[in-house]
Amino acid sequence: MSKIPVTIIGAELLRAELHKLKAVDRPAVITAIAEARAQGDLSENAEYDAARERQGFIEGRILELEAKLANAQVIDPKLLDDDGRVVFGATVELTDVEGGESMTYQIVGEDEADLKVGKISYSSPIAKGLIGKFSGDVAEIRTPGGVKEFEIVDVRYE
Repeated sequence: MSKIPVTIIGAELLRAELHKLKAVDRPAVITAIAEARAQGDLSENAEYDAARERQGFIEGRILELEAKLANAQVIDPKLLDDDGRVVFGATVELTDVEGGESMTYQIVGEDEADLKVGKISYSSPIAKGLIGKFSGDVAEIRTPGGVKEFEIVDVRYE
């Protein structure tokens, strides 16, 4: 499996979720299963079925997070200095050439992307159109509404 880029903050969030699943959620679901078993007949026990289903979800998520962390390539944006070039981890300030609207995005890993806080996945159309460009360049990006042009105003590594 190839390496998956992730920022330091993204890796910390994945580790925190994994710790919570192992230290809190897994023991809680084991207790819930034991309590449901103590109630007797399992064939008509909805609480037992729900607890087993939850256990399956937790175990699957633990395996998924462990695999992601094992294949993660952790990148610290503060250590990057690509002379104004847009790369993974960079924070990019853009202006819509046509509408004049300004926006700022940080290019991050898929698990940490959250458009509400200005974090977009490196695999998103906007990020793909920006990566490799420099401050001052105009990037043409295909959006659901058609091709749009964005001027890269500033590139920061924070």
